[in-house]
Amino acid sequence: MNKLTIRDLDLKGKRVFLRVDFNVPIQEGRITDDTRIRESLPTLTYAVDHGAIVVLASHLGRPKGERKPEFSLQPVAEHLSNLLGKPVDFVSECIGELVQTAVRSATPGSVLLLENLRFHKAEEKNDPDFARQLAEGIDLYVNDAFGSSHRAHASTEGITRHIKTCAAGLLMEKELAYLGKALTQPDRPFTAILGGAKVSDKIEVIENLIKIVDHLLIGGAMAYTFLKSQGRRIGISLCEDDKLELATRLLAAAGARSVRLQVPQDHVASLSLDGKQESNVVPVDIPDGWIGVDIGPQTILAYRQVVQGSRTILWNGPMGVFEVEPFARGTMDIARAVAEAKATSIVGGGDSVAAIHQSGVSHKITHISTGGGASLEFLSGKTLPGVAALTDKL
Repeated sequence: MNKLTIRDLDLKGKRVFLRVDFNVPIQEGRITDDTRIRESLPTLTYAVDHGAIVVLASHLGRPKGERKPEFSLQPVAEHLSNLLGKPVDFVSECIGELVQTAVRSATPGSVLLLENLRFHKAEEKNDPDFARQLAEGIDLYVNDAFGSSHRAHASTEGITRHIKTCAAGLLMEKELAYLGKALTQPDRPFTAILGGAKVSDKIEVIENLIKIVDHLLIGGAMAYTFLKSQGRRIGISLCEDDKLELATRLLAAAGARSVRLQVPQDHVASLSLDGKQESNVVPVDIPDGWIGVDIGPQTILAYRQVVQGSRTILWNGPMGVFEVEPFARGTMDIARAVAEAKATSIVGGGDSVAAIHQSGVSHKITHISTGGGASLEFLSGKTLPGVAALTDKL
């Protein structure tokens, strides 16, 4: 990554606008999962330790440009204060005189957290005047919100037009390093495992990965679109009939590049998705009236063998309806296989990350991406506006 990072900056006494991703679940004023907050701590601590005045900014939820109390970042300020062991001053606005007064009176080592950026419609519209107001009184800009970097919003792209020096935070740097190496210089064999509901969600990812990987393992409901395109029976499993021709083209493209694209050879099929009715292991064809809910034992074995022989592994998307316990085996077994492999392992996507934690092997994964949609766009080969806007190294 040829972009400045926070390590390249002289932070002492400087007012640093630090864009973070504090979009965390909050119930009745209590944060139920603080993973994203904790991921920001290395960058935040680095800035504080080097004498910066840190002005934190984030979005939370989808308030759609309205001030809604349930989307206030105030509970995050209190939680972050406990994690840091020092006060975090909450500012109940993100632009204007209230913010300017707080920033002017702050001393080196201070941490301020601004109110939800998305209380203003101008944030998502990347309004130039709003971006200018965010930058007012700021010396340096640091973006550590990789998960928001695929959006050209005022706080991720517009603000950089008003601040001379803009750098990546430590989390952003780590995300780009691991994902970038996988796309450009992977240790081989390189295996990608893709799951989830829809082929349409990952068309561009598949098209780009086919140019790079050695193995592509398909699971989840998206597998049934591939199987039906091959003339297989899929019962009443989820299928995108308008993507059958696309699936055929992707299979042909993989074959033309000698990429071994594998789809499930057996399944766990059920009469319902709730796990309360009969389910059985069935071969590649699923009977009428049955729904595919997980990959079967032969597929698990085949996929495990590929994973165990890999040097780079990228996993995004579950193998089945893993949130229902009877249908979780495929996803959990793949999670353990990825963790046990002697490979650089990168896991992204909310469900895949949840499975890694649920199976108790998260500590064995090389890199767990926080990127979500940003990761998918990066893996598709797209330029991320929030990354492109950062200052290049000389």
